[in-house]
Amino acid sequence: MGKKVKEDKKPPPDDVFDAISVESRQAGTVVLMLSSPEEDVQSKACEAIYKFVDKCDENKKQLLDLGAGEALLKLMQSEDRIVRRNACMALGVMTANPDVRKFLRKREESVPAFIQLLAPEEDTVVHEFAALGISNMATEFSSKASIFESGGVDALVKCLSSSDPDVQKNSVEALAQMLLDYQSRAAIRDADGLNPLLEMLKSEFSIIQKLSLLALDRASQDSENRSTLRDLEAMTVLVDFVAHPEWNDLHVMAVMVLSNLLEDLESLELVKETGGLKRLVALITDQVPPEEEPKAGTGKGEKKAGSRAAKKSAKGSKKEESEKDEPPPGEAIIPTLPDVKMCAAKAIARSARSAENRKILHEQEAEKMLIHLLNHESTDVQTAAAQALGIMSENLLSKDSIREWEGLQPLIKLCNSDNGDVKESVTLALANLTTGNSSNCKEVSNLNGTETLIHLLADPRDEAVANTCCVLTNMATEEVLRSEAQGKGIVTALLEPLKSKNTRVQAKSSLAVAAYVCDVDSRSEFRNAGGIENMVQLLHSGNDEVRRNAAWALAVCAVDEPTAIEICKLGGMDLLQEIQVSGTRKNPFAEVALERLLDANLSAKYALTGQLSSTNVIEDGFYDAGQIRPNTKFMSIEDYCKQQLNDKRPVLFINAKADPVTTQSSSTQEMEAKESSKTNVSGKSSRTGREGKGGRRRTSMIPDDNDRKSKQKEKEEKQREEELQAQLQKEAEALATSENQPFNPPTDSNLLKYLEEVTERILPLATAAEQVRALAQFVADKMGGPIEKGQLPNFSWELPLSQVKFELKSNVIPIGKIKAGIHIHRALLFKALADRIALPCTLTRGEYNRAWNEVMLPETPEQPGGQKFPPRSFIVDLIHQPGGIMRSDSPEAVTYKKL
Repeated sequence: MGKKVKEDKKPPPDDVFDAISVESRQAGTVVLMLSSPEEDVQSKACEAIYKFVDKCDENKKQLLDLGAGEALLKLMQSEDRIVRRNACMALGVMTANPDVRKFLRKREESVPAFIQLLAPEEDTVVHEFAALGISNMATEFSSKASIFESGGVDALVKCLSSSDPDVQKNSVEALAQMLLDYQSRAAIRDADGLNPLLEMLKSEFSIIQKLSLLALDRASQDSENRSTLRDLEAMTVLVDFVAHPEWNDLHVMAVMVLSNLLEDLESLELVKETGGLKRLVALITDQVPPEEEPKAGTGKGEKKAGSRAAKKSAKGSKKEESEKDEPPPGEAIIPTLPDVKMCAAKAIARSARSAENRKILHEQEAEKMLIHLLNHESTDVQTAAAQALGIMSENLLSKDSIREWEGLQPLIKLCNSDNGDVKESVTLALANLTTGNSSNCKEVSNLNGTETLIHLLADPRDEAVANTCCVLTNMATEEVLRSEAQGKGIVTALLEPLKSKNTRVQAKSSLAVAAYVCDVDSRSEFRNAGGIENMVQLLHSGNDEVRRNAAWALAVCAVDEPTAIEICKLGGMDLLQEIQVSGTRKNPFAEVALERLLDANLSAKYALTGQLSSTNVIEDGFYDAGQIRPNTKFMSIEDYCKQQLNDKRPVLFINAKADPVTTQSSSTQEMEAKESSKTNVSGKSSRTGREGKGGRRRTSMIPDDNDRKSKQKEKEEKQREEELQAQLQKEAEALATSENQPFNPPTDSNLLKYLEEVTERILPLATAAEQVRALAQFVADKMGGPIEKGQLPNFSWELPLSQVKFELKSNVIPIGKIKAGIHIHRALLFKALADRIALPCTLTRGEYNRAWNEVMLPETPEQPGGQKFPPRSFIVDLIHQPGGIMRSDSPEAVTYKKL
């Protein structure tokens, strides 16, 4: 046992306080220790605070309320390395609390203090927590600006090359937050930070890979950054990343970065040259990727990666008890996740927005990948693939390729999907594929797609219905397909979309109606189903496209007279007039629709425009109600007949028909008169007989005479009451039957005689000129004869016209009843008779009761066999020299047309 050696302990100096150990369990006490002048105390207090705030979020708020934030911020700038480290650790953790971040934003020195601690001479731990603090602070945009102005991006980029994974993680997370600001995207490029981000994809830690991909996704939204990434061969790196099945949870983010890069034509051409696009397509479609070309120079790495994938797939195949025990390297395929497939399809769709990109994608047969994805079980993948096909089909070559690669069949099959998004995207793709491509339209029909599409018109999804209407409209360009769809009930099926509240559905369904109601049967079916009413209601729409398409559909429907009459009854003509008067809603389609309606209703056309062309043939039922202003309701002849007699201008009516109702009523009245006369005679004879008998009895039975008289009076009174009641009942029945009977317009027997005379005398004439002269003389004779020039004011025509109105007790006067007429009466009668004998002429209304007819006649050559000229327009004189014709541009014609 050795000899004990006495320890040499020197007592502390007299002016130094003895060291004491203090145990404190109150946060306030520790916060007070931060103000101690001793660095050791400050260090231990910071360390205790770090452990305390790391426990829960409430502790961070508590220490902030105790004033720890101000003290820690000051200690972060301490000269002592340990104090700086511990203070940075404590405050870096505290920045996870929003109240702490709010406090630090108010301190201008906070952000520079954190960035200063990222200097290379600081410890790794300091770098870790300083980057953590900046990452938390960068969640607010105001802090992003401070970090950017303080040079934080450069400092964070330098930390990416740190060997410590925590420093890398916090730094890349901070950069990912900063890259939400467009200024930082340029700054990271200037700081050469894109290459370290690509290198970090090789990290062993998935969180670092994930944050790197997030940062690359945000950085690649800048065009210049995409150019830099192309130079760094980022496309190849990302495709290689997707080829690693062990990183399948990050493949979605990698494809998102690729989506940004593929937006540029240069990137697409580069990946095409390197074969990366075909490799990516193979990976997405779970096929064996094509071998890289020898010039790529990365064969060894790929072989290693391939062997690892083969081993992993071999292990998986053992677990799943597949047929092959050990698949050879390179042939085992691990399917990519559905989300990855969906993102890849979206990447193709995004890149295909450019025409040049669509061309390159078509050359790389990207449509095959999308068609393959349509058969995937995931609805999200199906939706994304259909959307991409819809965009790709804007390329004319892609439309044919998709049909040749049997892409239409899965699209039509997916129309029956229960998922609304799938139906919407599929119908959009079909709409684009059938636009301007008759082969695709026929293929859709061959695949029994017509019935499926008609069934989709009743789908609750508005966009799917609108797209379906587009497909059916495209198919209607082929007559065979149109007839097929009409036979399967498309006309009635289109009624439901017309009732939709969605303006796009209304517009597209109206266009489809215009495409399918182009024949008499379909128009009749549409009219009988009540479709005209729905179409007229769409004219009230505030949407320009809806009004335009509805007007076009009505223009197509108004070709035949029954449909045009129905449109007018439902107020379609009034609405079209309102649209044409409006300065903002006026459109050429409404103008066409109004013209066609007027051509089918010549009475309204003449009232509104004051002109009928030679092709507008006046038939029975035409009436001239005078000039009416635009946007004024046009009344029917039935309404005019029901009006009470007034002093306004009479309505001139054309109706050369015999009235069977009046003849029947007159015959019934004659029969009733004969019967009533017979009953009166028999009544008198019976009464005289009774009187004779009574006279004889009076001599024998005088006492009962008064009783007999009273009884006789009672019988007569009862008989009168019964006859009165019977008469009232007959009148009520007659009134009811007259109300229930259809309206019968007044007939014109005189006009009927005129027609017979004209047909017999004028129609056989050899030339049109002779017919014109003869007909003009005929009309003038029937209307009061010729009137000398200057004597027109003295011509009495108003009084006879008023007498006819009074006799008929109506404001409607048949034209044949007029025996004294001027321009408006004679021109109308001339037009009505000329149309019956196929003599082309026009009818034009002027001012002050002027009207005239124009005819096209060939000028007779001055010498026989002379040069002949095309027919010229002549005005027919019906007033002064009936039968005379004047060239339309002559002074005589101008005088004739004016007062």
